[in-house]
Amino acid sequence: MTEQYDVIILGVGPSGSDIAGKMSKAGWKTAVVDSRGYGGTCPLRGCNPKKVLASAAELVARQERMQGSGLESDSRISWKKLIDFKRSFTDPVPEATEKSLQKAGVDTYHGEARFTGKQEVQVGNDALRGEKIVIATGANPVSLPIEGEEYLTYSDEFMELDELPKRVIFVGGGYISFEFAHIAARAGSEVHIIQRGNQPLKAFDEDLVNQLVEKSEQVGIHVHLNSSVKEIEKDAGSYKVTADRNDEEVSWNGDLVVHGGGRAPELDGLQLEQANISYEKSGVTVNEYMQSVSNPAVYASGDAADSPGSPLTPVAHLEAEAVTENLLNGNGKQPNYTGVPSVVFSIPKLALAGITEEEAKESGQNVDINYQDISSFFTYQHTNEDTAAVKIITDKDTGQILGAHLLGGEADELINYFAMAIQLKLTKDDLKKVTYAFPTAVSDIPSML
Repeated sequence: MTEQYDVIILGVGPSGSDIAGKMSKAGWKTAVVDSRGYGGTCPLRGCNPKKVLASAAELVARQERMQGSGLESDSRISWKKLIDFKRSFTDPVPEATEKSLQKAGVDTYHGEARFTGKQEVQVGNDALRGEKIVIATGANPVSLPIEGEEYLTYSDEFMELDELPKRVIFVGGGYISFEFAHIAARAGSEVHIIQRGNQPLKAFDEDLVNQLVEKSEQVGIHVHLNSSVKEIEKDAGSYKVTADRNDEEVSWNGDLVVHGGGRAPELDGLQLEQANISYEKSGVTVNEYMQSVSNPAVYASGDAADSPGSPLTPVAHLEAEAVTENLLNGNGKQPNYTGVPSVVFSIPKLALAGITEEEAKESGQNVDINYQDISSFFTYQHTNEDTAAVKIITDKDTGQILGAHLLGGEADELINYFAMAIQLKLTKDDLKKVTYAFPTAVSDIPSML
């Protein structure tokens, strides 16, 4: 017997949970399906647990900087206790999420979902049919063309380690590698990042990335650029990683090799062809309303959708809001990705919102690009932080802020003010008019402009 629903949501991460709760509240008979614990990547094996680990590493780094300037005792990370603390946040999430959905009237299913028709889904022994179906299955690490790929450890496994190995190698130079490298280095590991191209963290400002790489190396993180990993070999409990660099073979030995080579939509196993759902490597092909271009009964949201949005939790919420509105009232709402901020929680942090310098130059607009080293500001001097910089892009004709790029210990909070300015189309003068609490990092904004 097939169970009938108004809407079925595949994936119970931030995007899927948002949609399910609102649709059920609106009176739609709603079901959710997930093969893993409810909650999704961000609260279970991504943003939130990573922030717990990164915050501990940041405290250690901060105290190290203040040695001889009023602080005399050292702090060190107890890895097992830190992981146990992290679990105090992640372990309750699946049960709490499911109970919340059930309380909202949502039917919950566990297992691998696969399409059997344009509006039909099979989950184990359960056959479901939805008038509408939403794909919000998130993303998984991409497969890397490396011999010995099976020896890679993934980010979720890294955050479950009860003991941190002495030598850690990260393959790829993205968010995961830099964030975890700074955590592992402060926890006492020898750390290497192997990056195929000449610039890691490609979405971010090149000048600030170069400064972050330099600072990373100063704290003992070895960043190897233009090095393409070809093979991982296991030998008596350790690993040898071999790469090509400038036509020469180079290698490193480590106790753990971590996948930091990016993520791709988790669509394998859904059998999208059975439902005539078009897709690419970047996700389900959707129109501006997040609706499948080939099957109008299907919508996609978050990392599973091939949309202009970056693979970020705030973007998943934006797209979930659009999908919900379009399901309830017909297509009419498009996600607005303007000025969505993004942060790398390294030490120091790296952040962006709005357009890059390259995009500004290519746009043909009359723009001003203002770069400043702000490490001499009191905000950074009073904790002996020696690396901080900002690059602000504005429209010369209107003064409107178009892009902001920050490096420093306060970058994660500061970027939100610039994101607000970009999204609300504020000008430099608008931000300068505000009276800020002093002395705070935010009170530096007029000086940055």
